[in-house]
Amino acid sequence: MKTRLITIGNSKGIRIPKSFIEEGKLTGEVEIELRPDGIFIKPVKKVRENWDDAFKKMAVAGDDKLIDAENLKNQSSWDEEGWEW
Repeated sequence: MKTRLITIGNSKGIRIPKSFIEEGKLTGEVEIELRPDGIFIKPVKKVRENWDDAFKKMAVAGDDKLIDAENLKNQSSWDEEGWEW
């Protein structure tokens, strides 16, 4: 598809077809990368995106156990009272 640059204030822009926006899963905020062969636009990934699903899969597989459970026996009072979650 070809399109033209349009003037937006002192800048230039392009119109992106709705179908491209939907298929690319673009929303309010996007990342733009300048590559040797052009400009790449992608959705911003949310921090910890899909962690809920990953934790559920870990629980089903039994991979959600503490690996340092032995150290919990040696906690100080600070571990119980001073730490804020």
